Amino acid sequence: MENARDLAEHGARSERKRRDSFGMFDGYDSCSEDSSSSSSSEESDEEVPALPANLPIIKTNGQVYTYPDGKAGMATCEMCGMVGVRDAFYSKTKRFCSVSCSRSYSSNSKKASILARLQGKPPTKKAKVLQKQPLMAKLAAYAQYQANQQSQVKKADVPVEGFDWGRYIGSGEMSGAPVSCFKHVPMGTSWGDITEGVRVEVANTDSSLPMKVYWIASIIKLAGFKALLRYEGFDGDTAHDFWRNLCVPDIHPVGWCASMSKPLVPPEAIQHKVTNWKAFLVKRLTGAKTLPPDFTSKVQESMQFPFKKLMRVEVVDKTHLCRTRVALVEQVIGGRLRLVYEESEDGSDDFWCHMFSPLIHFIGWSRSIGHRFKRSDVSKRLEGQTDAPGQLFVKVKDVDQSGEWFKEGMKLEAIDPLNLSAICVATVRKVLADGYLMIGIDGSEAADGSDWFCYHSTSPSIFPAGFCEINSIELTPPRVSRSPSAPGYTKLPFKWFDYLRETGSVAAPVKLFNKEVPNHGFRIGMKLEAVDLMEPRLVCVATVTRIVHRLLRIHFDGWEDEYDQWVDCESPDLYPVGWCQLTGYQLQPPAAQASRERPPSVTKQKKKSQQYKGQKKSCY
Repeated sequence: MENARDLAEHGARSERKRRDSFGMFDGYDSCSEDSSSSSSSEESDEEVPALPANLPIIKTNGQVYTYPDGKAGMATCEMCGMVGVRDAFYSKTKRFCSVSCSRSYSSNSKKASILARLQGKPPTKKAKVLQKQPLMAKLAAYAQYQANQQSQVKKADVPVEGFDWGRYIGSGEMSGAPVSCFKHVPMGTSWGDITEGVRVEVANTDSSLPMKVYWIASIIKLAGFKALLRYEGFDGDTAHDFWRNLCVPDIHPVGWCASMSKPLVPPEAIQHKVTNWKAFLVKRLTGAKTLPPDFTSKVQESMQFPFKKLMRVEVVDKTHLCRTRVALVEQVIGGRLRLVYEESEDGSDDFWCHMFSPLIHFIGWSRSIGHRFKRSDVSKRLEGQTDAPGQLFVKVKDVDQSGEWFKEGMKLEAIDPLNLSAICVATVRKVLADGYLMIGIDGSEAADGSDWFCYHSTSPSIFPAGFCEINSIELTPPRVSRSPSAPGYTKLPFKWFDYLRETGSVAAPVKLFNKEVPNHGFRIGMKLEAVDLMEPRLVCVATVTRIVHRLLRIHFDGWEDEYDQWVDCESPDLYPVGWCQLTGYQLQPPAAQASRERPPSVTKQKKKSQQYKGQKKSCY
């Protein structure tokens, strides 16, 4: 064993003489500066921890090396990426290897800091760092342990293969809505200033080396979570551009390779273009932005969801919209919940919605506001069932109902929950507590009110009379009614003044409606992934075709316009490009592809009678 160690030390010295501090193969860089190499006299005088005797012996090209595990008592500098002895790091938090790195992390304006981050070495020698091992030894050990590392990757991190967003969007004018438009998705509130021009370290697919190597790429175009990348050195050459999801595990900030002892190797197609790759990278990266050091950990944290299997909730009854029922959380994917109604014996009677949907509530919600509720016949709970805590649900705004408020019989305009492409003439049928209203669509109501729908008074899905006319939206007039209390209206064109006079009713005051319009960031033509709310288990490729204040017209690509849906800009049923791949949810491709790939059972609901079937009966 001692002879092996002697060989390792000899090999390490010879290897350090012919590699630079970038961790790059010497054949790809003609510049190897002794002043920045790991064999400098200043660094050799430092104390280094002794290598454990039980570490594996790696034989590479006649040389014998040992490979430190780098786990126990180690820390990684958030500025330069250096892995070192934790106890020797600066401050109680052990975030930086030195005072210099701590200060540079805040300003991040010096060229030396950027060079240090790329090289993976601290700007000072104050930290007691691990003894640097020869590159080939690290690569050999990495190859040996690669299978074990891959086995530790969680299933949730495995991207879902299927529809190719990159090919669909391409490099042209088509764009995807930015992640910052979707506050409810992973990284939605911490996407920051990730923009075109940001540099990342990504796997180099143009290499004939036997191990996995990396290279630096620049973001050319962003579409949701997806980014069009170009390897540094290709400049204006678009032939090798490629799309990647920025939140998958194999995308890293600049400096990650150095800190993790992974090799940076330029693509073979451009190796001949530059003689000094080290100087090339320093020039390109000085002043450039990269991902935050904690980007990967933030992604992982944002993928944790509070709802768990067997939690009990109250959710709208999909067969009778006027009431709620108890359902159990059966599955959680990316914040979307598959709820199974408690009385379902085989688990097939289910309903999909997002955990922030206004359609789900805590147990007892219906009783607290006076909403209709169907009691369950199930007397015995399954083991592990628990009521979902109230703090998990979206809180609605407090409203003052003591003054001028909505009254039964008042008229308004509302999105038809059974035909989301239409905004219809509607009536307040019942005023509940906490600002909730039961709304009926004029001319199409069931006699017993079983298709009334609950909207909160601040809901962006209800509007004052005249909203559609002012914003040039087609208003669906009342149809022939089945209820004697809601007579049909056949005079066209529809005029609110005439209708209110003939029905002897009044319009709800404009001041009672939600007029807040957030700076949502959506633009006409942006691509996204959207739930088909008439078949809420489906998430489809979609496009924003119109914007009216905070209201978005969502078109499902490849389908006729009659399937379009009006959706609020903050709806939890809208997602950025790449969300399905990130979360593992199945994305439905445009209809042209769907006709070939989609199973026969997957069809879009066209008319309201096709979505909610069954006899109309009392909701009590």
